[in-house]
Amino acid sequence: MENSLVMTGGGENANKRDTICIFGTGDFGRSLGMRLLKSGYPVVYGSRDARNSTLLPSGAQVFSHVEALNTSKIIFLAVHRENYDFISALSDQLDGKVLVDVSNNLKVNQYPESNAQYLSQLVPKAKVVKGFNTVSAWALQSGNFDASSQVFVCGDDNQSKQLVMDVARSIGLTPLDQRSLLAAEEIENYPLQLFPMWRLPFRITAGLTVFFFIYCVVIDIIYPYAKENNDFSYKLAISVPNRVFPNVSLILLSLVYLPGVIAAFIQLHRGTKYKRFPDWLDRWMLCRKQLGLVALACAFLHVLYTFVLPTRYSVRWRWINSLIEESKKNKTMQISKVLSWRLDLYFALGILGFALYILLGITSLPSVSNNVNWREFRFVQSKLGYVTLLLCTAHAAVYGWDRFLQSKRYRWGLPQAYMLGMVIPCTVLVLKLILITPCVDKMITRIRQGWERVPKDEKVQTFVNKSSLV
Repeated sequence: MENSLVMTGGGENANKRDTICIFGTGDFGRSLGMRLLKSGYPVVYGSRDARNSTLLPSGAQVFSHVEALNTSKIIFLAVHRENYDFISALSDQLDGKVLVDVSNNLKVNQYPESNAQYLSQLVPKAKVVKGFNTVSAWALQSGNFDASSQVFVCGDDNQSKQLVMDVARSIGLTPLDQRSLLAAEEIENYPLQLFPMWRLPFRITAGLTVFFFIYCVVIDIIYPYAKENNDFSYKLAISVPNRVFPNVSLILLSLVYLPGVIAAFIQLHRGTKYKRFPDWLDRWMLCRKQLGLVALACAFLHVLYTFVLPTRYSVRWRWINSLIEESKKNKTMQISKVLSWRLDLYFALGILGFALYILLGITSLPSVSNNVNWREFRFVQSKLGYVTLLLCTAHAAVYGWDRFLQSKRYRWGLPQAYMLGMVIPCTVLVLKLILITPCVDKMITRIRQGWERVPKDEKVQTFVNKSSLV
């Protein structure tokens, strides 16, 4: 057996690393073995049928379970929980060895305890470590880890965790210590969650989109048909979406910065930073990046729809019809400098706001944010973020101009969609203006540097204590 092991690895590098044992010859077990071999690890497989080695990566050896255990102190268990039965008979051979559980379940909380905890009960003499379950077999084969390069590792023995984390680093993964084996349940549930950080942003986006779509249909299509019997249903394809997306984008962008403003006022009210925020605010703040990216997507759609507008048949017909009417009346429309300024300002604010929008989206990418320091990242995401919100809000305000003063714009007493879309952004900007005033900003800075306001009852008690001492 020793002679066969010398032949398994990758030349001289293989002899420099400890042999890794893998139980399981499925897709993940084979992919993990291939990756380990490329990184210079000798690999042996433990299988019930030692002759079944046709699908294994070249350079690996396959033995019975007992023989494979004798060659290594780190064993990767790449089998499903339903097939753990054979492991109980190997309890004595696993004494003191590191047993890495890489299994996943079919649904969240499928069993009363995690697979790793169940495994530690079956083989109490082994040092069970949970890890590698968040990496796919395809990623191991291709080496294209990208977003799946993080490996969550947990276990009750620190030395065993470090050995597993060292293996992860050596094959190009990023291990994250999640402490004791109690965290195994959360780690096993993680791959089963579908976009966990995107759920709230998607729900908010869907709710806002449906609301504004119905609202615009009511005032732009149903109202003209009910009042004047005009059929504008063709606006459902371009005009209505181009009213929905900018409003949704502007509100989502303001929702990125609203929780930070609320947190600042909470700290001002409490007079300390050493108290937890409400859970709803914590969850809101954790998904701000996702909210911003969805807002950018809506803004991009608004830009595309705007470019398409002049090519539409209804717009071209209206222009041609206007020219014909002017020629019939033998009149020429004079240029309006106010309208020219308004449109140029509208487009200029939109272009600048969208450019900064893109900058915010680029700097939120991990490959970019990892190459800037915290001050630079905060400057772009906070300072330029509020400038972006201001420009986009001004873009919407110039679009509306003086329409909010015209009673005919309020169809069935309802304001225009852009007016509703500006409520939250304007609120955020006003609250931020309050926070950046010198006196308020100075107080917030002191609180965030560790200063705490002494409650009145404590002041009274301190005064009484001093008086009694006198």
